[in-house]
Amino acid sequence: MAIHRLFDIPDFQLAEYPQDVCVGSLEEGKLRTYNTREFIDTAEQLALGLLDLGIAPGDKVALASGNRAEWAITDQAVLRIGAISVPIYPTMTADDYAYILEHSGAKVFFVSNNDLFTKARAAQVRVPAVAHLFTYDKVPGASHWKELLGKGITQRAKLDGCKAAVKREDLATIIYTSGTTGKPKGVMLTHDNILSNVEASAPRLPVKPGARAISFLPLCHIYERMLMYLYQKAGTQVRFQETLDDLGARIREARPHVFTAVPRLLEKIYDTILAKGEALTGIKRKLFFWSLDLGERYEVHGRSLWYDLQLGIASKLVFSKWREALGNEVACVASGSAALQPRLARIFNAAGIPLMEGYGLTETSPVVSVNDARNDGLRFGSVGRPLDKVEVRIVPEPGHPEGEGEILIKGPNVMIGYYKEPELTREVLSADGWFRTGDIGKLEGGFLYITDRKKEMFKTSGGKYVAPQPIESALKASRFIEQAMVIGENRKFPSALIVPSFTFLKDYCQLKGIPFTGNEQVISDERIHKRIFSEVGKVNEGLGHWEQVKRIVLLPGEFSVEGGELTPSLKLKRKAILAKYSGQVESIYAES
Repeated sequence: MAIHRLFDIPDFQLAEYPQDVCVGSLEEGKLRTYNTREFIDTAEQLALGLLDLGIAPGDKVALASGNRAEWAITDQAVLRIGAISVPIYPTMTADDYAYILEHSGAKVFFVSNNDLFTKARAAQVRVPAVAHLFTYDKVPGASHWKELLGKGITQRAKLDGCKAAVKREDLATIIYTSGTTGKPKGVMLTHDNILSNVEASAPRLPVKPGARAISFLPLCHIYERMLMYLYQKAGTQVRFQETLDDLGARIREARPHVFTAVPRLLEKIYDTILAKGEALTGIKRKLFFWSLDLGERYEVHGRSLWYDLQLGIASKLVFSKWREALGNEVACVASGSAALQPRLARIFNAAGIPLMEGYGLTETSPVVSVNDARNDGLRFGSVGRPLDKVEVRIVPEPGHPEGEGEILIKGPNVMIGYYKEPELTREVLSADGWFRTGDIGKLEGGFLYITDRKKEMFKTSGGKYVAPQPIESALKASRFIEQAMVIGENRKFPSALIVPSFTFLKDYCQLKGIPFTGNEQVISDERIHKRIFSEVGKVNEGLGHWEQVKRIVLLPGEFSVEGGELTPSLKLKRKAILAKYSGQVESIYAES
């Protein structure tokens, strides 16, 4: 059967690859799975219930929940009516909820648990247009989503008419970008936008009927959501994981063939592996770090026979344990949302865990390009070749080498605009369909390389441009550094705010006989400051003199969403961080 709308995908799976497990997640502490038929029937029942509630085509329905089967069912129910889904990050504040609910005009709001119900109720009081609030968990005083199932039996003909009226070019969802500054913008994506991305991304991923995927990146972000549709179209079984608690155990339990992750999570996984290696002794320790050294030198092409022979030994003795920790079935880990350290990509691929970095934005539904370990489609440091039917243009920018500039995108995946924001839409979307990403990059041999974020570049007082993201990525490659933000706009030189890896520091201090009684104490120790600055010095060796980090400040706690330093998609909120640590910043430059 043909797929013209997003809600055709489960029906396609039923016709072509019916699965005993279409989706599954924990429900009241137990794994609840839905086969393909059950998934469709439940979505249809919920759609009938929403129609009975008075929801009509074009109405907005909001969702705030971690990843679970109910999210996917609600999404399908909303789409089948021809209504518009408005996913919201669970980690957003009640103020953010209220803004999005009011701006979108949502009439119904689904949330997962008691904590989110409390936030949602506070927002609903301020936005009376939200007439109904439902929860997925059973929460005292709240309406449960299953109350809608079984209602609206008389609405069947109406639902069939609603489905028939939905066209591929119709609006499917409004996704509010978390934004590093200002209020969130509502990105309008059509069925065609997302379906085109599903169709173009599928050949890059090793998915097939009966394969298993685990989904833990937020479904409210278009990246994981598009992949959910892709998995279902391919007949791949999806296990949703609502939180990152016990993620390692859940991955081993699910034995996935494919999953997605952000670089920060991959860095934490690697740091955990590294810590276990550090704890080894004797020949086991030597084997571990010998294997690691091999991994750091891994290349896609041009490896010698001697190298591959050694890698085979390392794979059997060391890397096999890494694969076992991920369920021993992983054929692909797709990384996005931020820059991935090339060193990590080399090591994981050497270990037989294909790690593929890609690039995209909410406004592009989202994937623009992605690496593919097959078909000569992998280059370390790149974000892969652009997808079919996606055009990439590089526009020269001041302060950048020839061939490098702002990335412009054109294709069926590009949004139709920002909701209720025609001026903002015109700023980024040209009349002939080119979207200005605000990212800086270059094309080499057909592969796209991201070098920085245009809006995050700054000029020193000497008039030199500095791109902070590549420097920050290089700094975070150090085991001593968890997070970093490079600063220096209109200053004499760049500096960095650094959050050390306190887990690693504890072990380091114990080894060196340095007291560690707490984060505040250890960052005030001059020996620690010098040691971390020596790591900065290694990064500086590869930088131009004008972009070298001359001063650092060590911070006692991680940047977080709750602390206001990160967006829900874990991007640095640079202005907020500068404001929060203005005293430390001024002290850096006062010393100079």
